Amino acid sequence: MREIDSAGSQNDIADDESEPSAQLPTGVKNYITPDGYIKLKDELEQLWKIERPELVKTITWAASNGDRSENGDYIYGKKRLREIDRRVRFLRKRLEQAEVVDPAQRGECDQIFFGATVTVCDKNGCESTYSIVGVDEANVGCGLISWVSPLARTLLKLREGEIAILRTPVGVQELEILSVVYRKLC
Repeated sequence: MREIDSAGSQNDIADDESEPSAQLPTGVKNYITPDGYIKLKDELEQLWKIERPELVKTITWAASNGDRSENGDYIYGKKRLREIDRRVRFLRKRLEQAEVVDPAQRGECDQIFFGATVTVCDKNGCESTYSIVGVDEANVGCGLISWVSPLARTLLKLREGEIAILRTPVGVQELEILSVVYRKLC
C-alpha cells in the first residue's frame, strides 16, 4: 500500500498496522488491566496531542527552507512522523479492542486467572512472583507476564498448592504454586 503526503511524496506503509512483538493470537480477546489501559491511552494522547503537532511544525519549517532532498530536518521529521502515525493507528486499534479486567474486583480466590499475582517455587527452592497481564503491558523484568505466554498459559486455572509442569526448550520444569492474590497492579 502506498501513501502520498502533502508534498506529493510517496511513502510505503504496511498493510498490517500491528507491531509483531505485541500480536495477539487470532480470535482471542485483548484483555488488559485498568493501569495498562491508562498507560496506552496516555501514550496515545502524548503522541497525538503533543509530539505530532510539534513535529509537524518542524517539518513545515524544514520544508520552507528549500531543497528537501538534502534537508536532514525534513527527512528525519517525515520518517518520525510516519513512525508516530503508525504507532497512533496501532494504539487506537488496541484501545478499541481492549477488554479491561480489574484484578482487584475478583476478591478472594485461590485459582489463577487473568490479573493474578502468583508466587511459585521451583525444585531448587527459588521463589518467583509473576503478575498475569495483557499483551501490551508485559514486562518480564518487572514480573509482568502476558496471559498468552507459555508460563501464564501453564499456570492458568491451577490453584494454590498445585504443581505446574512447564515445558521449555531446556527441559521440563516443575513449579509449585505457593500463593495466588488479586490486587491492583502498579
